[in-house]
Amino acid sequence: MEHETIHIPGVVLVTPDRHWDERGLFCELYNAHQTANIEIPPMDVKQLNVSRSKKNVLRGLHFQRLRPQAKLVTVLAGSVFDVVVDLRKDSPAFGSYACFPLSAENGKTLFIPAGCAHGFLSLADNTLFCYLCDDTYSGPEDQSGVRWNDCTLDIPWPVRNPIVSSKDQQLLSFRELHPADLPFTVSR
Repeated sequence: MEHETIHIPGVVLVTPDRHWDERGLFCELYNAHQTANIEIPPMDVKQLNVSRSKKNVLRGLHFQRLRPQAKLVTVLAGSVFDVVVDLRKDSPAFGSYACFPLSAENGKTLFIPAGCAHGFLSLADNTLFCYLCDDTYSGPEDQSGVRWNDCTLDIPWPVRNPIVSSKDQQLLSFRELHPADLPFTVSR
């Protein structure tokens, strides 16, 4: 299992070992013993989400304020342009973002620590995206986000006019976020 840390503390890009034979593919997307050796804290997985998206659908940039979730995400079919934004007030990377190409072909998974906003752009029809979360969805009153096309962040999305839900189009800009809206940094 290969891994790469980046400038946002706690974000880890993982390339799991993949075993191919005449039957197909087997790989471990999450193994608590192996991930502990590569700077990913053990996850008490409490929720598993799957989304299917058309090409050019953009989901995000979402976070939960009071019960932020750490996530391990991967693409099971298709491909995405994945984005993480550090919203932890005490982080040296506060307000910065990182982008990752995730696809069924490259098999990479991404660990996103609690306190970061997350979103992705589907680059293929029928993209199947999987999230392991260390906490459950706490309801719409706790859900927040940053507008995908925020000029302060200036994320280089590879599509000019993505398909964005009306809810996501109404998210605040990074500068409009009040400090009380930012997720608490918690250790679990």
